Amino acid sequence: MSQHYRAISWNPQKRSYDAVMAAGLVLYLTLFVGVSALTNPNATVETLLIRAFGTAALLLLHIVLLIGPLCRLQPRFLPLLYNRRHLGVTTFIIGLAHGGLALFQFHALGDVNPLVSLFISNQRYGSLANFPFQPLGFMALVILFLMAATSHDFWLKQLSPPMWKRLHMLVYVAYGLLIAHVAFGVLQAETSPLLAGALAVGMLVVLIVHLLAARREYAIDRQRHFSIEAGFVEVCRLDEIPENRARVVSLNGERIAVFKHDGKLSALSNVCQHQNGPLGEGRIIDGCVTCPWHGYQYLPETGASPPPFKERVAIYPVKLIDDVVYVKPESVAQ
Repeated sequence: MSQHYRAISWNPQKRSYDAVMAAGLVLYLTLFVGVSALTNPNATVETLLIRAFGTAALLLLHIVLLIGPLCRLQPRFLPLLYNRRHLGVTTFIIGLAHGGLALFQFHALGDVNPLVSLFISNQRYGSLANFPFQPLGFMALVILFLMAATSHDFWLKQLSPPMWKRLHMLVYVAYGLLIAHVAFGVLQAETSPLLAGALAVGMLVVLIVHLLAARREYAIDRQRHFSIEAGFVEVCRLDEIPENRARVVSLNGERIAVFKHDGKLSALSNVCQHQNGPLGEGRIIDGCVTCPWHGYQYLPETGASPPPFKERVAIYPVKLIDDVVYVKPESVAQ
């Protein structure tokens, strides 16, 4: 958390995250180019690099799309989510390397501006066998650029969280464009079914994981709760809430996180004020509810961030009767 927007500082966890990511990329690119050179000795270095960067960017985008729903299904993936923006920016940089090399090899040696040539060199949009796939990749790269350029919290404030969220949800549009880019491009020239199979498996994994996460969220929203006097409703038993963690319930269409800590119960809005992160999937650290996404903190008793921070989330009345937890769906006026 921070009162002011400033240049990103790398802590040990971020350095480790980035070091592992960089090492993995170097290993992947080296192996891809080496193996491809052995299996296809007639390919030029430029062609090998274009394919290496392209497949690496597509693989990274699959990982970016999987991190969110995987964290919903299994909290052990949360460390990946903490620095997901680093992974997203890296995806754009690798994609830019792929696009830049391809633009140079196929469009930079003529008399026409390379970007103009990209769009006019092939206009056979009615042919599946010869569909102009390169503009699809260019449009996907533009979306990834917008996301990478606005990844810092400065833009989150300037654009407002809802607008920022809408912009970054375009990642699914970019994903669809890249799938079409590969399907209409590389797959048309490939005789081996391996690439087509790998692409299909990747799409299937992304779809299944998203559906499983959506099913879990739907189950929370469909929970039935029984009312008692004074507007309180039963949400769970006390032993169903782990110490320093929460049970997330849905009451009147609102997600509420009920935390147990130091022999006390607290009920807060499940939505973090930073990027709408799920507070109920976090835990209490140093006496504060800590968002699992980026570490924003709130005092469980008041919903306010510890001074000097000014963020605040809604809190709800909660009571314990015979080891059964009850919450009042109306938030406390603050």
